[in-house]
Amino acid sequence: MVITGATATEIADSVRGQVERGQLPPGAALPPVRTLAEDLGINRNTVVAAYRLLTQAGLVEARGRAGTRVADRAPVAQEGFAVGTVLRDIGTGNPDPTRIPDPSAALGRIASRPVLYGEPVIDRDLEAWATDWMAAAVGPDRPFRLTVTGGASDAIERLLAQTLTRDDAVALEEPCFLASLNTVRLGGYRPIPVPVDAEGMTPDGLRTALDAGARAVVCTPRAQNPTGASISPARADELRAVLAEHPFVLVIEDDHFSLLSSQPYHSVIGPEHRRWALIRSVSKFLGPDMCLAVTASDLDTAERLARRLNPGSQWVSHLLQRLGHALLTDPRAVAAVADAGRHYADRNSAAAAALTTAGIPVTAGDGLSLWVPLPTPARGVTEQLMRRGWLARPGDEFAVGDETIARHLRLTVHDLSDAELARLASDLADAVGAATTTKAG
Repeated sequence: MVITGATATEIADSVRGQVERGQLPPGAALPPVRTLAEDLGINRNTVVAAYRLLTQAGLVEARGRAGTRVADRAPVAQEGFAVGTVLRDIGTGNPDPTRIPDPSAALGRIASRPVLYGEPVIDRDLEAWATDWMAAAVGPDRPFRLTVTGGASDAIERLLAQTLTRDDAVALEEPCFLASLNTVRLGGYRPIPVPVDAEGMTPDGLRTALDAGARAVVCTPRAQNPTGASISPARADELRAVLAEHPFVLVIEDDHFSLLSSQPYHSVIGPEHRRWALIRSVSKFLGPDMCLAVTASDLDTAERLARRLNPGSQWVSHLLQRLGHALLTDPRAVAAVADAGRHYADRNSAAAAALTTAGIPVTAGDGLSLWVPLPTPARGVTEQLMRRGWLARPGDEFAVGDETIARHLRLTVHDLSDAELARLASDLADAVGAATTTKAG
């Protein structure tokens, strides 16, 4: 491998050409930034810029101590159902479509004059409603500004991009929500795992990540995906104390399950923290296709986020914003969302009871899915479940670095009847036994 060039673009083109010709296969390591800069006789920042171009193109990945390597072109794990499968899909992570409020009536009421360039990017009615919604969470005395993005993942990507440079470290929950993990890896940032227990991120884990140089933290205050954990009041106090020593680290709270959650919101962002953002999307209760999220953040972060929006989409469709506002202020839609939240909690509890009775102890958390600990790696169990008609999602897809995460399943079972839950519990117990026997043999 011989990388040439004097500018970031020339270096990136040199690497790209070798990847396309197969001279650099997936997993191949690129030279460390300092080494390549010395070999080419250029400033190391030029190499950093080149590697960032390659990362943004999806050609390479930053893997921390493992260096920068050519990306595996295999598709990364994504949320959603498996198209065309004949199996019963219990790995989707999707809300129940029958419990998403019908937008038909609202659609006929929201159309008005066209929105033109230069007009306010946030619909005024949505802004007024969301300001009250967010102020109740962040506190009336804390100044903030609202930003509307095309969903929570869009907000997280833009927040990280306006704060970090390539190889900067980001503290992520372990196990981690797929979209956040993919955003960090594809952005060229370095993920540092912070273990999650029943009360959320652990203080020791967060302290370790910050001591290792994390410049941003992404956490879920409730209904953590995939574990279902919610941050308790005591844990929030502990995490705020840890973060108090790092007031300029960007803290992003992804409160994705807000209106559906059975748990109260407890923030890890202290009153003196300087860089923060609270994101609330509507995907889980108004549907993933709404692609709408509201972010409340400190004024400087909000300004940076707004600048990141300007070169691209510039704003989220006002038709979409008006539809979101219409549904969020419709008493019938609000009641349907509340009913859906109760349904998810009830079905997860019923599933946990059925699995526990079958010999697989599970505690139901908050959220759309169950996090199921197993005595053996989940990959083998999922293969056995497929033979019994079920398609499940193994835990290793959510792992940042902890190998024990692979001994879990994430199951989305809120649409199963009691009889189906009983069959799943029996089949899963048999699948665990068969996988354990196969591994031992």
